[in-house]
Amino acid sequence: MDFDLKTVSVRDLNQALHDMDETTTGEVTVLNPDGCHALACGIDAPINVNIKGHAGYYCSGMNKQARVTIYGNVGVGVAENMMSGTVRVKGNASQSAGATAHGGILVIEGDAAARCGVSLKGADIVVKGSIGHMSAFMAQAGRIVVCGDAGADLGDSLYEARIYVKGKVASLGSDCVAKEMCNEHLAELKGLLEVAGADADPAAFTRYGSARELYNFKIDKSSAY
Repeated sequence: MDFDLKTVSVRDLNQALHDMDETTTGEVTVLNPDGCHALACGIDAPINVNIKGHAGYYCSGMNKQARVTIYGNVGVGVAENMMSGTVRVKGNASQSAGATAHGGILVIEGDAAARCGVSLKGADIVVKGSIGHMSAFMAQAGRIVVCGDAGADLGDSLYEARIYVKGKVASLGSDCVAKEMCNEHLAELKGLLEVAGADADPAAFTRYGSARELYNFKIDKSSAY
């Protein structure tokens, strides 16, 4: 099933996708997206969606079950609040990729800008390139894998999300520290890299997590809050 956005509105596209349910299978192709916002949002069906071009803000937000592939770059908030399924970006992603996502996996084959994985709540994010500053800010659960470098203030005010970075980290945010890479972490990372199709050695990554110093207020650390 094809939807050409030169002749069909985004509203009509999303309504058709919303009309599908868990019994629906098959493939949907979106042509001429031309940077339109809110494409393929709120899907709750096990379908494949191929967006043939660049997408704007909040592409595939609130995804559930669907496997969405964007053959281009995406704007702010791709896969925001995703619940399950897969979202794969063949290009680069702007700010707040995977923000508040609860489940599923987001794969970005290029770079991601600032605040990647902000307030992450359980999803997995694999970035084959680098990520910008303030990524994983207040990330609560889930895993973030970065095959390139990470910008400043990585993992600021982190909860229990796990971060794996292969390259350099400009700086760590409050309460984020490097942690030991145990066998369970190597196995976990190996699985994520395989799912994402990323050719990288898990042993080359460093794991980062919460020092758990911000969980309770301490007057001698008030400047860190």
